[in-house]
This record gives sequence, C-alpha cells and structure tokens, in this order.
Amino acid sequence: MNVIDCTLARHGAAILDILNEAIIHSTALYEYEPRAPESMHDWFAVRQTRGYPVLGIEADDGSLLGFASYGVFRGFAAFQYTVEHSVYVHVGHRGRGIGERLLRALIDRARLQGLHVLVGGLDASNQASIALHRKLGFVPAGTITQAGFKFGRWLDLAFWQLTLP
Repeated sequence: MNVIDCTLARHGAAILDILNEAIIHSTALYEYEPRAPESMHDWFAVRQTRGYPVLGIEADDGSLLGFASYGVFRGFAAFQYTVEHSVYVHVGHRGRGIGERLLRALIDRARLQGLHVLVGGLDASNQASIALHRKLGFVPAGTITQAGFKFGRWLDLAFWQLTLP
C-alpha cells in the first residue's frame, strides 16, 4: 500500500463515498446533506488550480482506503503559507494506521511546497483524530465552543496546528 496522487477520474467516486459516509454518520464534517457527484469536479479543480495535493492509499485491489488533502485556510494574501488539511479513512479501514500515513505524506508535501502552517479543524470530541495530530507534533490552537449543531447537540470545533520549519 503506497501513498498515491489521486485523480478525479480514478478516485473521485471513492472520495465522494468516503466523504458522504462521514457526513451522514459522524461529526468529522459539519454538513447535513451528502454531496452530489458533480461536486467532485469543483473540489478537484480548486486543488489543481492551486497545486494542492489529493493523496490516497489504495488496497491491492485498487480500492481507495483513505485520502488526504489541503486547501485555502483563509482567502487573504497574507495567509498563502497556511493551509487547512483534511484526512479521511474509509469506515472499514480505520484504526490501521492509514490516517497517520496519509497525514505524514501530506506534511511532507506541504514542506516541499514551502508552506509554513497546517491547520486541522477537528471536532473536539474526536479523540482518535486529536491523538493522531498530537502524535505528529500538532499543538492546540484554540477551540470555538458550540460552533456547529449536528445530531441534536452542539459541537465544539478544535483547531490544531503544525508549524513547519
């Protein structure tokens, strides 16, 4: 299982499935409705335009086990060296180190691109994601309490950051 660069043609549908599972069943995304297939075109185009990676890990049979990417943190020029990242692992493959491999690869790519700060917006109750970020050197950068509402409860959004040399 190697880290690969994902493409819309090969991986778009699998990425959409992973995202929609997270939307429907978790607080990893503060969205209510699954995304439509056509949304993947813009999603990939934005990353391609900026040179931002979409990394994945495939199983031996070619199925996508997880993916990671980053995008604009804030749309002002002074933030050009800061990105917000995302890592999602297929529900059937969590807890096997795939997320860590993806996040490590994403950090390496950010270094190569001359970025300075990676920011993760994590649901404050997602202890697995918090542990992963802490393990890889991310530090807490603040929490917005009751930032979202999903599944009948208020959700706290915790920001974690890694400053690259």
